[in-house]
Amino acid sequence: MSDQREGGPAFEAARYPDGSITYPAHPVGPDGEAPVETVDLSEYTATVITWTTSTATPPGVREPNHVAIVEFDVDGEPVRAIGQATTGDIDIGDAVEPVYAEELRDPEAGIREPASQEWDGFRFRPVDES
Repeated sequence: MSDQREGGPAFEAARYPDGSITYPAHPVGPDGEAPVETVDLSEYTATVITWTTSTATPPGVREPNHVAIVEFDVDGEPVRAIGQATTGDIDIGDAVEPVYAEELRDPEAGIREPASQEWDGFRFRPVDES
């Protein structure tokens, strides 16, 4: 399982006509209209709003599993996301960056057929961690 920043897919949020941005993207935004563009959140850093560590994880998810709610500032518009953190050594207010992970959980450990789901995604890494 490798984390990478370069070469991974976009971490896509949607911008709507009123300027609001949501993650994940929705077909209809807060203003009731369709998105007008996507924003790649992997190009931004975020701030940890809160975080926790789960020690009773679903099958195939690493244990302990550190999870954070983070907030991006995209052109003055706040965008929140939730996801795994790369470490439990984070604090509220820390700057983090999204890093791509090919597998967020073991595809063979779930009850669904591995080919029926996507297993990749993004984790949040402190900006000073390498």
